[in-house]
Amino acid sequence: MIKNDQEYEVTLERIKHFQKQVANLRKTETNSVNYRLAASGFLAEVDRMNLDVRDYLSSHPSELVRSAATA
Repeated sequence: MIKNDQEYEVTLERIKHFQKQVANLRKTETNSVNYRLAASGFLAEVDRMNLDVRDYLSSHPSELVRSAATA
């Protein structure tokens, strides 16, 4: 779960990094089965991080402060 803007920015950078990894695999891997096996982990992590970003952006900052105080 993303708790603040700094974690949000770090998560966006990680998403970009993973997307670049998958783009590089697309260019270099000649075997489609190997590509899918190699890319699937990266893509699953991108999906998970995108859900975290969506949750963070869908919450108003006052809600984040309140939930952090109760945790």
